[in-house]
Amino acid sequence: MEKLRRRLILSAALIVLIISFGTAGYMSIERWSFLDSVYMTIITITTVGFKEIHDLSFSGKLFTIILIIGGVGTALYALGTGAKLVLEGELQEIFGRKRLEKKLKELKDHYIICGHGRMGKIIARELKHENLNFVVIEKNPDILRETEDVLILEGDAAKDETLKKVGIEKAKCLISVLPTDAENLFVVLSARGLNPNLLIVARAGEEGSEKKLLRAGADRVVSPYHIGGLRMAHSVLKPAVVDFIEFATKSGNIDLQLEEITIQEGSRLAGLTLDECGMGRELGIIIVAIKQLNGKMKFNPTFRSAISAGDTLIAVGETSKLKILEDMAVGKK
Repeated sequence: MEKLRRRLILSAALIVLIISFGTAGYMSIERWSFLDSVYMTIITITTVGFKEIHDLSFSGKLFTIILIIGGVGTALYALGTGAKLVLEGELQEIFGRKRLEKKLKELKDHYIICGHGRMGKIIARELKHENLNFVVIEKNPDILRETEDVLILEGDAAKDETLKKVGIEKAKCLISVLPTDAENLFVVLSARGLNPNLLIVARAGEEGSEKKLLRAGADRVVSPYHIGGLRMAHSVLKPAVVDFIEFATKSGNIDLQLEEITIQEGSRLAGLTLDECGMGRELGIIIVAIKQLNGKMKFNPTFRSAISAGDTLIAVGETSKLKILEDMAVGKK
């Protein structure tokens, strides 16, 4: 962007310089008026082929030769820069960056994904499926060329200025899935310093990295290799359980979903038991667990278990029924 700006400024400066040089030369050599001198200079450097407005003297002819040699080259350079700006998409790139900057400034309560590799693409797909606002930070140009329909910023996520560009002060959550644990550690440190209230989830590859990431400020750390190993073992030892979890958590499954629903302050469900809410009888929803406001998880709650504002229900049911429960969990306005 800065390089293109310098080229445009240089082209404009050369055009102004050559026109000024030609105008001053004709006015001093031929004693022509300012308008006649400007007109003669322009038709000369643009090679339009018009006849001289006045007969040239010997000195005027020599000056015109010099003007043609210097002026035509300058005009061609300026025209070439303009053509490259349009034909090679540089103008479109400028407007594209302006649109990107505008979209980034409008983001609020959004998610930031650092890294758009295999894991980053899966995370982006899931967030997009839930219609959530998110932005991706990626520094690999090869990956950037493959990206479509995703708000993405090219840059190093470990740098404060990059995180500020994606509005980290207004963000809701940051997910760091960069290739190495060192990169993820730097991102966590920078993000926590810029936004103390941010929810940070980081990827850990090697053993021992999880504790370091947690100490650096991550709220949650996920180890894909550890989870993948457990999943493969359970696929052999408990295939029916794995099939159920996979079926319940698969994106786009319209028959059954596993969701978490938070009871808002003022909801009509607050203060009632599961039996009084009628989730099982009327909606056919199964409450697997209740995560209380203090962080305590209550598994397999009974029908006498009470619900309080701030509790998060881990529910299994049909998508349409879960939507009804989400509406019931919202506080009265």
